[in-house]
This record gives sequence, structure tokens and C-alpha cells, in this order.
Amino acid sequence: MNRVVKFASVRPSRTLNLLSHREMEGLLSSAPEVQRLFRECSLAVLNVGSQEDDADLVLETYRDFTIQVIPQSRGVKLEVHNAPASAFVDDRMINGIREHLFSVLRDIVFTHSELAKAGHFDLSSSDGISDTVFRILRNAGVVEPERAPNLVICWGGHAVDRVEYDYSKSVGYQLGLRGLDVATGCGIGAMKGPMKGAAVGHSKQQIRDGRYIGISEPGIIASESPNPIVNELVILPDVEKRLEAFVRMAHCIIVFPGSAGTLEEILYLLGILMHPDNAEVELPLIFSAPESNPGFFAEIEEFLREAIGEEACQYYSVIVGQSELVAQTAKRSIEAVKRQRRSSDESYAYNWRLKIPKALQIPFVPSHAKMSRLNLSMDIPFYQRVFELRSAFSGVVAGNVKAYGIKQIRNHGPYQLTGDKRVIQAMDKLLEGFVHRGRMKLRGDYTPCYSLTSKAS
Repeated sequence: MNRVVKFASVRPSRTLNLLSHREMEGLLSSAPEVQRLFRECSLAVLNVGSQEDDADLVLETYRDFTIQVIPQSRGVKLEVHNAPASAFVDDRMINGIREHLFSVLRDIVFTHSELAKAGHFDLSSSDGISDTVFRILRNAGVVEPERAPNLVICWGGHAVDRVEYDYSKSVGYQLGLRGLDVATGCGIGAMKGPMKGAAVGHSKQQIRDGRYIGISEPGIIASESPNPIVNELVILPDVEKRLEAFVRMAHCIIVFPGSAGTLEEILYLLGILMHPDNAEVELPLIFSAPESNPGFFAEIEEFLREAIGEEACQYYSVIVGQSELVAQTAKRSIEAVKRQRRSSDESYAYNWRLKIPKALQIPFVPSHAKMSRLNLSMDIPFYQRVFELRSAFSGVVAGNVKAYGIKQIRNHGPYQLTGDKRVIQAMDKLLEGFVHRGRMKLRGDYTPCYSLTSKAS
């Protein structure tokens, strides 16, 4: 039986430690949907160290958990009941988790209330969406304009084996030794490994202000609790804004082995890098896997060649089993990014120059109808095919780990995906490999949340 702490009262030390009475009233008057998101994301933060990726199971396990915002003249306070005991030491909430809890309050309640104000954010234009992402990140304090480029985004799966985890940690260690900071999706597996390694590397170099930034969104964080290394947490409103936050903050991106979510991220980034307006923009991309599994990215490359085309493979480099070389390559690449940003007077903290097609900014909320309408055809331009495939894998992620996606699959069966034989065969081969190697779920047998069908010729 999971232990709980019956009651705790906490105040912020940094995040939201000074609000006006009117701002606190806004927190209390949030819509029921926002309050539900706040409760679910707060539970995810408190459930630190969880090895569970089923949001419904976590919510059922802690069904008596409640959290309340208590406004006071000297600042807002949170009262929690029946919270996971893993978030406490001797019945006192761990400081880092307390800060994450107020980050949730800031990003879920405060930011949503700002988004709800008519005209406050422009979500109708591409530039307006990029401005919105920037302002959310600025409000969270994660954009630091005076810091020279040194942020490495690390993508990879939560359901990885011990060898892959240790390898991601080894790469993180080498990054830390070179003074590079790390941002990931904030979960476990290949999201935790680089942060843990970087923390050791920073410690050896006596770097006291190392950054381990976790970037998430409500549907993901509810099923993938932040790992204990994260010291800066920001929750974007949806997957697309989360991905935009990653690429605009990045000075280099390293991808480790993963599953459908990792491929969604790869396709999103390729859709940007392959855009003609970004031909001159430096954004280094490295695929890296341990020597014991050199075939993972060979399978990814085979899929990209079959489903998109040979041109997709010129936008990244592949390094297998050489963690020091990965870090050296990242460091050199970041120096090139710094030179370009300096010569063009571009911000170090947020890459405004990068062109992100609006098709990659509009939220794709999977449903059976939307998934069945995706155009997985070889007859459309390759950049549009990238957009459609990204949406398909986003739907697979939702059906695997997001509460609303799991519910849709439970009620209506698997999502139906139909496309050209070449595209569908490439998807089927790749996804079957993910299933066979246990990459789709942390525990238990996996039942596919998708069904793939080739169009009749």
C-alpha cells in the first residue's frame, strides 16, 4: 500500500512568492478544467521517483489527494491532503519538490488565467504563438539573456533499458565536465540520465549554478513525474508549445533511443530544419546510442528514408558509443551557434530567427476522427508528410500514456491510421520494433493503441 502524508501546508520561496490580492483572486476563480489540471499535475510532481507511466492508475492510487490554494496578505499558501509520502522527509516536503509544486501553480493556473484574458496573447498567428511561448518561459524565469549559449536539449524515451540509461548518463557527465547545461522532458530514463550525469560533471568542475531544466505539458507530466534532478520546471499549455520551447531555447539537441514520443520530437524538428527559411540557421542535431545498440538509429534512418526521403538524413549526425565524442561535438557545435548568434545580433536565450511553420504550432489533440483523416501519402510534399507523420506519432503517444487518449482507446478501440503502402509498412516495421523491445510502456504487456492499414492501389 502506498503511504501518504495526511496534511501539509507549504509556502513558496522563489516562485509566486509575491502576488497581489487581485492576482490571488484570479487563481481562486480558475475554471474547473484548470483546477483539475492543477490537481493532476501537482500529484505528478509530488509522486517523485515514480516508475509508473499510467496516469489513470496514479490518479486512482491517490484518489483522496486534494490541494487547495489559500490566499493570504503575506503571500499564497498551498494545503495538500493525502499526498505521496515520497515527497516528504520526516513529514516535511522536500524543498525541490515544493518549488516544483509552485511551478505547477504558476504555469497551470496563473498562465492559463493570462491566456484566458481576451487579447492578452495572440494565438491566431505564428508570430503570436512564438511570442506566447517566450512570455511563458520568461514568466517561469528559464530564459536568461546574459548567459552565453550552453544549453543542450536531450530527448529520449522513458522506457529504456539499463545500458541505454547509463549511456545517457555518461554523455551527460561529459557535457557537465564541459560546463554545458541540460534540458529534457523531465521524466525518467533517457530524460533523467543526462541530468544526473551532468550534475556529477558540474560538481567535479565546481560549477554551482548548473541548470537541469524540465520542460513538460499537462498531458505528459501527469503520467511522467519529474525526476529528482530537475531544478527548473516549466509546464507549457500543450505539446506544440512545449516542442517550440525546446527548439527555441536549444543551442544543441542530442537524441537518445526512445519510442513514439522521441520519434514525434525528431519529426517535429526535421519539419523545421527542412524548411527553406531555416537553411542558414545553426541548430546542431546529434543522434547517439550505446555501442551495445547501434541498430536503433539505423532503424530510425531507414524509416526516415522510406517515409520521407533521403534528404531528411542530411540534417543530423550519428555517434554510437562514444560519450566523450558526443560532448566534444556538442561543445564545438555550440561555439558555431554562438558565433552566428553574435554576428546576427540574435538572442542567446531564445532563437527568434527560427521559422516554425504554423502547421507545427497548432495543437493537434488526437481523436479517432482526426487520426483517420491524416494524409499519410507519398503524393504530398515531403515537408507536409513530416507534419502528418508527426501528428500520427503524437496520437500514438496520447493513446499510450495520456489520460484522455487511454480513455478514447478504452471506449472506442485503437486509432485507425490509413496511408500509402510504403509509408504504412515503414511505420509498422518501426513501431513493431518498439513494441518488441518493450519501449512503449514501462510495465506489463502492451496492446497497440493504433491499427495500420494500407490504401488499396
